[in-house]
Amino acid sequence: MQKSLFTAEQQILQSMLREARRAAGKTQAELADALGRPQSFVAKYEVGERRLDVVELIVVLRALELASPQFIADLEKQFRRQDEQA
Repeated sequence: MQKSLFTAEQQILQSMLREARRAAGKTQAELADALGRPQSFVAKYEVGERRLDVVELIVVLRALELASPQFIADLEKQFRRQDEQA
């Protein structure tokens, strides 16, 4: 497995997190405030300058009022679609 911020899977995750934030009606600054982090924290993981660990991902999902199991299931579906298209 490639350890890079630029894998197709990482880009899918970034996109899903960005869309989830937008669907929640939050700006990067608003989400960052809810997380107690600077706006740059959200910007960096959304554009791929940093990765989130599992604990950080769960905290972000909670701030967006999303269920972690459903988000992960949706993420896996996107990964499968990407694999099928490759």
